[in-house]
Amino acid sequence: MNRPPIAILGAGNVGMALARAFVAKGESVIFGVPDPAKYAAAVAALGTGAGIGTTQEAIAAGDLIILATPYSAAEGIARSVPDWDNRILVDATNPLAPGLAGLSVGTTSSGAEEIARVANGARVVKAFNTTGAENMADSHYAGGTIFMPVCGDDAEARARVIALATLIGFDAVDCGDLKTARYLEPFAMTWIHMAIKLGQGRRFAFARLQR
Repeated sequence: MNRPPIAILGAGNVGMALARAFVAKGESVIFGVPDPAKYAAAVAALGTGAGIGTTQEAIAAGDLIILATPYSAAEGIARSVPDWDNRILVDATNPLAPGLAGLSVGTTSSGAEEIARVANGARVVKAFNTTGAENMADSHYAGGTIFMPVCGDDAEARARVIALATLIGFDAVDCGDLKTARYLEPFAMTWIHMAIKLGQGRRFAFARLQR
């Protein structure tokens, strides 16, 4: 039996990059956006493995949904569904403060935990938030494999997201329960600071070494 498509909510840089990587590996995706016609041509260019519908249509079609919108919109989407019916909801967002000045949520909670609090019946997993869209579209580096931490309270959901991240070339690491997002979101700010503010460039990435 064919698995449902990966639903990607949002068709910006991150959503498009992840879709491109998944389709290249033989996965099917469906975008969910408020105005499908606006992105129809861009989605068609990804090939037959990609489709598009409204946000509600994409949620209904998938059993794994990736939030690839700004954090403020992601929280609203999470809240808007009365029952996520045990779907895996991947939070690829960061609760960024205006001007990339920091995070609007942190220390005693995280953006992912706040999403989980309002996403009734969802298995929330934090992933795809610690590097840039360019690295998601093409994760290959001659010098190593890009580190991609993954956390969530449901072990089966974590394992599935780790498998997807590994499929598209990341060194995906199980970081335990969803509270770990309190560390992963500031880690994303480290990438933003070094890649953008310090001028390392958006193809900058972190790799893991272990003895």
